[in-house]
Amino acid sequence: MVGGVDTGMPAPQSLSFASLGSGSKGNATLISDGETHVLVDCGFGMRDTERRLARLGLHPRQLEAILVTHEHGDHIGGVGALARRHGLPVYLTPGSWLSGRLGEVPRHHWITPQARFAIKGLVIDPVTVPHDAREPVQFRFQARDRCLGVLTDLGHPSAHVTEAFQGCDALILECNHDRGMLAEGPYPPRLKRRVGGDWGHLANVQAAKLLKELGLDRLQRIVCSHLSEHNNRPELVLETLVPLLDGDESRLLVAAQDLGLDWQTVN
Repeated sequence: MVGGVDTGMPAPQSLSFASLGSGSKGNATLISDGETHVLVDCGFGMRDTERRLARLGLHPRQLEAILVTHEHGDHIGGVGALARRHGLPVYLTPGSWLSGRLGEVPRHHWITPQARFAIKGLVIDPVTVPHDAREPVQFRFQARDRCLGVLTDLGHPSAHVTEAFQGCDALILECNHDRGMLAEGPYPPRLKRRVGGDWGHLANVQAAKLLKELGLDRLQRIVCSHLSEHNNRPELVLETLVPLLDGDESRLLVAAQDLGLDWQTVN
């Protein structure tokens, strides 16, 4: 299912998530426990971000913080401007900060990979991932005995990543490219090697392998994200992943570049 089902604003006492948009042109993900709302990355311009947030029922000043996974433009491009305009704190690794791509922000907090921290009711585990950035992390969120994994921008499903994301109730997972489309597509050879390499992005078949290793019984929602507009299609992702679920597509969603994904609640 592309775009998901509109569940409205997250209810109190719930762990919910939504996507402002996902893909090579910009990424941003909302996480909420019904009271505390945080934004993971922001690769969109100011007006576009405010419009996308409004579609999901939020004003930027309702955000508690922005969390940064890494410094690539499709993830960090709008973070500095949003933080400055609305007085939002930014959480990021020292490596991401030292990239110099954020600019001045009102407040910033260091993230130490593998060191748990909390923002009010949200408990957050930052996890190091194999990606070609200075100090990239992805996140595991917990609230009220429910767990959500946000796992994009990694070149391969390392043993460390597999261990860190065990036991999630929902997972936002990179399905960046189909290997055949990447090989035959318009990218120059150097970029193809980068995207398909161990420090690039996850292919559909790698996402399937990771899901099998994580186990599927507990996962209520699997959100396929960060699809390449040149090297993938939603139907190819579903073709790869649906067999893992015995043909049941109801747990699979696709976060689109333009429409993102409406609020989903982890029950």
